[in-house]
Amino acid sequence: MTIDELARKIGMTVRNIRAHQSRGLLPPPELRGRTGYYGPEHITRLELIQELQTEGFNLELIKRLLDDAGGSSSEVLRFKQALARPFGGEEPQTVGIADLIAEWGTTDPQLLVKSLSLGLLRQLPDGRFEVPSPRLAKAGRELQKLGVPLERSLEFTAVVREHADRLAQIYVDLFLETVWTPFEQAGRPDEGWPAVQDALERLQPMACESLLALFSLAMRSAVDREGARALKRMATDPATEAAAAPS
Repeated sequence: MTIDELARKIGMTVRNIRAHQSRGLLPPPELRGRTGYYGPEHITRLELIQELQTEGFNLELIKRLLDDAGGSSSEVLRFKQALARPFGGEEPQTVGIADLIAEWGTTDPQLLVKSLSLGLLRQLPDGRFEVPSPRLAKAGRELQKLGVPLERSLEFTAVVREHADRLAQIYVDLFLETVWTPFEQAGRPDEGWPAVQDALERLQPMACESLLALFSLAMRSAVDREGARALKRMATDPATEAAAAPS
């Protein structure tokens, strides 16, 4: 496609495309006579540049990233999209402040501030809020039905979040140690990107499944342990002994 067709397809101006090209961010087109033609790699490269700019990367950093990746913009784009993909397959939901007030049964602003700091909510530019994990929000509602006040539920969630952050870092460290660091030490070869991508995609479900399995085992042990203690206290309770004595 010509540069005009590329500009229309990608939603950029011809001027910006030429500027990226002059900075070395975009490979030169294939010349046929006096006309340059662009292909899929140029589209992928421009999409990657747009995504990185949206996340605050300046053009100098983007160029360094592409240079370090050997110009493999398609693999870098896939890697970045895999990083941004929600874990566990959850899709965020959007709610308004009125929805939160109705659900929580309070207008206390401190609860909103706490929810934002914990990452349970994320404020959007239009004033609404994104719920990153609807499943976690549902669990909070179930706790309220059990009689757990919202304030206590948020305190509980803060403690669990601390443990979750440490567990997540363990898995990330494992990925860095066994996959990413060897890849970097090898000079990030083009042929190594698919293996890195595959490892990252497999890490997400594997981490969720293994943590759920381990937590189920731990929960079973904790319930058994505390249940045995409760039964022992009941057996030695004077009121229980008196009730069991023959009249």
